[in-house]
Amino acid sequence: MTDRAEADTVAFEIIDRVAWVSFNRPEKRNCMSPKLNRRMMEVLDELEHSPDVGVLVLTGEGTAWTAGMDLKEYFRDTEAQGLGGSRKAQRESYGWWRRLRWYQKPTIAMVNGWCFGGGYGPLFACDLAFAAEDAQFGLSEINWGILPGGGAAKVATELTSFRRAMYHSLMGENIDGKTAVEWGFVNEALPLDQLKARVSEVANVLLKKNPVALKATKDAIRRVREMTYDNAEDYLLRAQEAANSYDNEGRKEGIKQFIDDKTYKPGLGAYDLSKQNA
Repeated sequence: MTDRAEADTVAFEIIDRVAWVSFNRPEKRNCMSPKLNRRMMEVLDELEHSPDVGVLVLTGEGTAWTAGMDLKEYFRDTEAQGLGGSRKAQRESYGWWRRLRWYQKPTIAMVNGWCFGGGYGPLFACDLAFAAEDAQFGLSEINWGILPGGGAAKVATELTSFRRAMYHSLMGENIDGKTAVEWGFVNEALPLDQLKARVSEVANVLLKKNPVALKATKDAIRRVREMTYDNAEDYLLRAQEAANSYDNEGRKEGIKQFIDDKTYKPGLGAYDLSKQNA
């Protein structure tokens, strides 16, 4: 089988302001290679500030989300280039995961199949995650003699308990989508044939929210996890002030529709963005 061209390692389409981005190496269970990592950064660049995109969904073509790093292309081939080759490959992969963590738009991982090893990087980078019930999650690194690097060990300890993270990484056993919900890796698990509909439903709810508030909230949740309460309190006050200075009309419109127009209730939905934009 001939290698895919770099441009073909990632597929995407935009439908009703939702960008559906796919790992596109189904013949390799969507393993991430240096070519795929470079192309993914280009795709993220293209979509991030596009007015045609309000939400980004990351999924995989075929039967896998991503089976992690391509052992041949990412490890063996780059290691043959010496330390410089390895460092370059690491920058390219970690770079787009970092970019996705702080992305301008809300992001959703739609885990349709295998999610292994290095796949935990982009899984954690997405704001929300939904999985097929029979999807398989695994840190298999121990089974071939290395530790779960590339942030995978950090992701495991961030998303689940200490004991579960330790068992998961030491045993090299897989868990399914239902267990991934219980452990905290994903928000929900559904039958595969219902997965896209549920993700579409969530994406459409997000599209109705104020985009400035969404970005500020995404950043706040990630930042305050590492702060003391006092530091978080101070950060959130300043973050709200910054968001207001950038989009104070949005905040005023939301308050107006609630207090004056009485057209919505914050606990039951979002205010009407179309009136703000009119």
